[in-house]
Amino acid sequence: MTITQPDLSVFETLESEVRSYCRGWPTVFDRAHGSRMYDEDGHEYLDFFAGAGSLNYGHNNPVLKRALLDYLERDGVTHGLDMSTTAKRSFLRTFQDLVLRPRDLPYKVMFPGPTGTNAVEAALKLARKVKGREAIVSFTNAFHGMSLGSLAVTGNAFKRAGAGIPLVHGTPMPFDNYFDGTVPDFLWFERLLEDQGSGLNKPAAVIVETVQGEGGINVARAQWLRALAELCERQDMLLIVDDIQMGCGRTGAFFSFEEAGITPDIVTVSKSISGYGLPMSLCLFKPELDVWEPGEHNGTFRGNNPAFVTATAALETYWTDGSAMEKQTRARGEQVEQALIAITEENLADVREYRGRGLVWGLEFHDKGRAERVARRAFELGLLIETSGPESEVVKLLPALTITPDELDEGLTALARAVRETA
Repeated sequence: MTITQPDLSVFETLESEVRSYCRGWPTVFDRAHGSRMYDEDGHEYLDFFAGAGSLNYGHNNPVLKRALLDYLERDGVTHGLDMSTTAKRSFLRTFQDLVLRPRDLPYKVMFPGPTGTNAVEAALKLARKVKGREAIVSFTNAFHGMSLGSLAVTGNAFKRAGAGIPLVHGTPMPFDNYFDGTVPDFLWFERLLEDQGSGLNKPAAVIVETVQGEGGINVARAQWLRALAELCERQDMLLIVDDIQMGCGRTGAFFSFEEAGITPDIVTVSKSISGYGLPMSLCLFKPELDVWEPGEHNGTFRGNNPAFVTATAALETYWTDGSAMEKQTRARGEQVEQALIAITEENLADVREYRGRGLVWGLEFHDKGRAERVARRAFELGLLIETSGPESEVVKLLPALTITPDELDEGLTALARAVRETA
């Protein structure tokens, strides 16, 4: 692909140095549809990133777009704080009928604000309020957001350093397979809980991702998650599952914890819940935990009604028959896995490991700088992929759930070429 130099001057001179994704993809995007993005010069890119998991149903999904345009055309309420609106009512009823009831989940629904970190902050605050304790346990290589409470339970040293103040009341524990199977699960955690001299204050809650996305696509085993849920119940700690990136069908089932057969006390959901890339998040919790006073946690943009509209359309379109959606995602995931096996066999000495579930996969190299070189070469080949892990050492694949098998093959072929050409 021949790429002319785009005009990036205004971004480079006016926009903050904090910008990141645009540095890896140095072009100016103009249009997007499905799994394709187009820059202003008409170059086409296959998107294997899907808005960091915010676009599970692709860019400008036509069904969702039609619902949104119809709503806006009739002057439907756009900004509603936490007022009752027809759009919110439709979403709540649909979410209850298609997601909660079929899974026998009793959750109350809270709209904490538009972003994932808003949901995490609400979850942590609620857990502390319910239990009357401050400490929260998180896990190595976790990522839960960039606001202070969320950063306190995030593992990445670079992101934590940006806080500028001590991040307190969060204690990390080893994630599944952190010691490569040499230490029994939760040995250290349970010892600290039981030892009066350990210095660990009794935690209010434990927060966990079933698949750590930003942490390097680290997949927790179902039995590890079940053991964690049992430990939380035994020790009177709430279990919070952060499903912000891995929920909404990313791993197959609507919620990523379904495979383990557990029912968390609190669940955070965001990213693809609106289905259209519109900001929206949920904090779900068991009814007995709903101890909030009116207005005790609020936010100006917690009532994003256009997001409620597209969220309802997404649920009705893709989750009326959730088993079909789950089956399709797992089939696409198997297609990705077969391609990663072939890449691994071809580059036996270089690939450390591939891992994933559903349609989230990671490819890790022994050379920690290799992943960024692969992503850069992939961009030149017209494929948008990102890296993850504490040292950006993992190539991260996060295509839309609606991607076609042919598009998936096309992207995986480009990935294999990028790996080959960066050896």
